Amino acid sequence: MVGFRPKDLVGYLQGLSLRRLLPFLTWWHLVTPKNLRADVFAGITGATIGLPQGVAFAAIAGLPPEYGFYSAVITAILAALFGSSLHVVSGPTTAISALVFGALAGTLEPGSPQWIEAAITLTLLVGVFQLALGLARLGALVDFVSHSVMTGFMAGAAMLIALSQIRHTLGISLPRPEETVEFFVGLYDNVGLFDWRSALIAFVSLAVAVVSKRYFPRSPNYLFGLLFGSLASFSIQGHENGVAVIGAIPSIFPSFQMPSMHIGQMGDLAPAAFAIALVGLLEAVSIARAIAIKSGQDIDGNQEFIGQGVSNTVGAFFQCYAGSGSFTRSGLNYEAGAATPLASVFAAIFLLLILIFVAPLFAYVPIPAMAGVIMLVAWRLIDFRELLHIIRTSRAETSIAFITFVSTLFIDLEFAIYIGVMLSFLIFLNKSAHPFIGIGAPDPNTKHRVFRNSETNGLNECPQLVFVRMDGPFYFGSVEHVRRKFREIERKRARQKHMLFMVKGVGEMDLPAAELLIEEARRRKRRGGSFHVQAKQVAAIKRLNRFHVSEALSTEHVHTSKGDAIAEIVPTLDQEICATCQARIFRECPPAPADFLTDAENAEAAIRAPQAERQPAA
Repeated sequence: MVGFRPKDLVGYLQGLSLRRLLPFLTWWHLVTPKNLRADVFAGITGATIGLPQGVAFAAIAGLPPEYGFYSAVITAILAALFGSSLHVVSGPTTAISALVFGALAGTLEPGSPQWIEAAITLTLLVGVFQLALGLARLGALVDFVSHSVMTGFMAGAAMLIALSQIRHTLGISLPRPEETVEFFVGLYDNVGLFDWRSALIAFVSLAVAVVSKRYFPRSPNYLFGLLFGSLASFSIQGHENGVAVIGAIPSIFPSFQMPSMHIGQMGDLAPAAFAIALVGLLEAVSIARAIAIKSGQDIDGNQEFIGQGVSNTVGAFFQCYAGSGSFTRSGLNYEAGAATPLASVFAAIFLLLILIFVAPLFAYVPIPAMAGVIMLVAWRLIDFRELLHIIRTSRAETSIAFITFVSTLFIDLEFAIYIGVMLSFLIFLNKSAHPFIGIGAPDPNTKHRVFRNSETNGLNECPQLVFVRMDGPFYFGSVEHVRRKFREIERKRARQKHMLFMVKGVGEMDLPAAELLIEEARRRKRRGGSFHVQAKQVAAIKRLNRFHVSEALSTEHVHTSKGDAIAEIVPTLDQEICATCQARIFRECPPAPADFLTDAENAEAAIRAPQAERQPAA
C-alpha cells in the first residue's frame, strides 16, 4: 500500500481499546455465582431446542445434519463472546439456511462434497463482509432497510421451504420449487403417485410438534415431532418399504479445516454472500434490540456486526455454515433467565454432550418426519400479524413487502433482498424529497393561541400574511417540491403578499435550499410584500448566516420565534386593510372600529371599559 508505514498499524492498534478487542470484558463482572447458575439452567434449556433445529436448518440449507451442529456450537460461542448483546443466541437460522440453499441451487447437487465446500466458502465470505462493515462502524446501516423487506422476504422464503419439503412428505420426485411453473406441473402430474407411508409419517411428526407446542410451549416440540415420526415409521416398517432415513452422522465434533479459496468460486459467490451478510446482520441486530427493550441493555450495533463477522469467519475454518441470531433461541434464552452470554456457551457445550448419546439415533430418523418438522418451521416463519398490519397502515410498505415476496418466489432469493433494499431507499428518498408543507393560523380557543393547520381546523387567516410551516429535510432533493408549493400559495393566496416560512429542518439546509429562500424573498418584495424565516436552533441561524440568507433577507426578517416574527411583521402590513379586517387573529392587530364589532364584542368592551378606568396607572 502506497505510503503505509508499520508505525501506522501500531498507532491504529494502540487506539483500539482492549474492551473493543475483547468485548466480553465489558460484562465479565456480571459473572457471579447466582448469575452462573441462571446461565447454566438457560444453557440446558437452549441445548434441547438447538438439537432438532440444527438438523432441520441444515436440511433446509441442503447440508448433512452435522453441519447444523457445528454451526450451533462454534458460531454460538464466538458470537456470544464478541457481540454486544447479553442474550442473543447465534447459530443456524431458517432465513440464512434458505439463502444458502438459494445461492448454491441450480449449479451444484445438494449434499454433495462440492455443495458442502461451496457452502463453507460462502460462510467465509459472509463473515468477511460482516467483519468489514463492523470495523468500518457501519452499524447504523440496518436502520435504512425497511422492516417490510424482511417481512416479505421471510414470507417468500417460508413458501419456498415448505414447497421444497412436499417431495419428501409425499415420497414423489418433483422439480425444485424455484422453478415455480415446472414444480406445480410436476406436482399435478405426480400427486396421485404419493407414498402413503411417507405422508403418514410427515403428518404424525407435524401434528405432534404442533400439539406439543400448543400445550407445552417450553418443550422441545421439534424433537418430539421427530421422535414420534420415527416411532410411526418403525410401527409401519417405513424403512423396510423404501422410506428414506437421515443416516449415520460421521462426527459431531467440528475439526479445523481450511475453506476452499478458489478465486473464481469466491467471485461467483460474492454477490450472494453480501446479501446473506446483510440479512444476517438485520436478524441479529433486530433481535438484540427487541430483547434489549425488555432487559434495558444498551446495544452496540457495530459490535454486533463484529461479533457476527468473527463467528462466521472463524466458523468457516471449523466447517460451520453461515449463521446469525436466532429469534427462537434468543427469546427462550432470555425467558429462561440467562444473565450473561455464558448461557450461549453453556448451551453449545450441553448440546455436544447430548449429541454424544443422541447422535447415533439420528441414523433411524425418517426424512418425511424431518420434512414435517421443517414445514412447521416454515409456517412459523411467516408473520401474518405483521403482514396484516403493513397492509392496513401503509401502501408504500405493502408494495415493498409484496415485491420482495414475489421476487423471492419467482426470481432469486438474494435478488429479492437487493430489490427490497433498493425500494426502501427509493421510498425513503421520495419521502425526504416531499416534506410536509402546511398553512397555519393561531387557534383562538387555546390559551396561548397555539398554531394549527388552518385548512383542516377551519381557522381564520390574516388577509395579508400567510404562515407556511415545513416539516422535513430542506436540501437539494426537496427544493423543487418546496418551490412548487410556494408558487401554488402565490396563485391561490395572491392577497397574502407577506409570508413567514417556519422550518424545523433548516439546520440541515444546503446551498440550493438557501438560494430558494433568497429567490422567494425577491419575488415577494417585487410584489410589494415581504418574506420572513423562523428558525429556532442556533445551528439553523448559523447555517442561514453561512449561506448569506440573513444578509439577503436582512436580519429583521430572520426570527427565532413566531411571537417575535408577528410583532415585527404586523406593523408593516397595509393599515388600510387592517382597518377593515374582521379576522383580528393577532394580539398585535390594531383595535377594530366599533362599527365592525359584533353585539357580543361591544357588550364585552362596555363591561371592560369601567374596569380599565379604575385600574391604577402603571
